[in-house]
Amino acid sequence: MSSSASSAAGGAQGPSTVADLLRGGGQRLAAAGSESPRLDAELLLGHVLGVGRATLLAAPESGVSPTQEALFDGLIERRASGEPVSYIRGLKEFYGLVFSVDERALIPRPETETLVDLALDVIAARLTGAPRSTDARPLLVWDVGTGGGAICVALAVECRRRGYGRDVSFRATDISADALALATDNAVAHGVADSIAFAKADLADLADLSGADPADVLVANLPYIPSAAVPELPVAASFEPRIALDGGPDGLEVIRRLLAQLPAALVGDGAALLEIGADQPVPVSQAAAATLPGWMQMLHHDLAGQWRVFVLVRKSTR
Repeated sequence: MSSSASSAAGGAQGPSTVADLLRGGGQRLAAAGSESPRLDAELLLGHVLGVGRATLLAAPESGVSPTQEALFDGLIERRASGEPVSYIRGLKEFYGLVFSVDERALIPRPETETLVDLALDVIAARLTGAPRSTDARPLLVWDVGTGGGAICVALAVECRRRGYGRDVSFRATDISADALALATDNAVAHGVADSIAFAKADLADLADLSGADPADVLVANLPYIPSAAVPELPVAASFEPRIALDGGPDGLEVIRRLLAQLPAALVGDGAALLEIGADQPVPVSQAAAATLPGWMQMLHHDLAGQWRVFVLVRKSTR
């Protein structure tokens, strides 16, 4: 049966309309347990018709061809099975930019935009807080576990928009070659691939990055979900790489490994900004204090008021 359920009365009615498909698709997704059935239906129908939501909703009585309706029905079935809308559409909006997304990497979340905001603040402060010599090397920002590259690309785009793109260079690393390929595609699409050095690495392990400089600023959105909680996540998460979600028994296994690598990864007064779970400030702080005594710690909320970013600043050794 079509998701629109609009072709009743033996086909006496004309072509289905936008309103018909949204109503039927939304009902199908609600029955399947979608947390946002109407929005999902709107995004998928807009994808089929090649229009934005505003255009879609402005003409609810517009007719939809049988071919378009069949395509929409197929996408609704995929979403009803749990597949994320972002993977179905092949794109996700993040920090005002559109990124290609697929099963090679985690879908960027809105709360991660807080990490980008804070990193931009740190970058700006370091560029403007003290006079820089004309021959000073660019500030190096390292995105560890870059995944699809959303954080690094957003930072590079925004730095250029603010006029100091030449004063900042970027390194993006990941253990997954497939994720790095996706990140590279996104950097090319946004015109910043020339400012980002991509390399395969296990967190901040520099063994395969011969002669690489330590970073001034390091950012990381690493897996921090406890292993036992991963199967309890919404079904959409089951389509994402488990390696990008599973943080070990208490969720902090990967973060602890990175903490131990920070002294070699950062310059003498370097800063690291790590995304964490809302319930992890205390154990993360304790782990950092044990591994990096004397480093300054700060915690920041995301826009929803949840603890989200843990900042470490190394005591200067310059």
